[in-house]
Amino acid sequence: MRPIDRLIGQYAESHRHPTNVLIHWICVPIIVWCVLALMFWLHPYAAYVGVAAVLVYYATLSLPMALAMLLFSAVCLLSFAYVPYLLWVAIALFVITWIFQFIGHEIEGKKPSFLDDVRFLLIGPIFLLAKAFRKAGVAF
Repeated sequence: MRPIDRLIGQYAESHRHPTNVLIHWICVPIIVWCVLALMFWLHPYAAYVGVAAVLVYYATLSLPMALAMLLFSAVCLLSFAYVPYLLWVAIALFVITWIFQFIGHEIEGKKPSFLDDVRFLLIGPIFLLAKAFRKAGVAF
């Protein structure tokens, strides 16, 4: 079994309830945006280096996933020029979306995967991408 399939499968074990999955569809992309925004606020290079490092990890798992995340990351980075009070918006959204994530896991009845393995913070976005890729019939 490929590492990406194993990781997504493990992540899926605590993401089966439809409400939790819906919450993740909304919150995970926002959380990624927030993390990049906070890094960008510290210094744009911090965001660029962070994106590059994560993309290297994703490329070891799946090149199509890495390319999709590159596109998403680029859109996030470009959006920062248009968001007033970027730091405060990112902090507020980060806190709100994590509250919803924990509500989703309460509904699910299982703890978040990252509490067992921090790598699952990076698997969340590609878990959603894998669902989208499968629905679109795109191999990854």
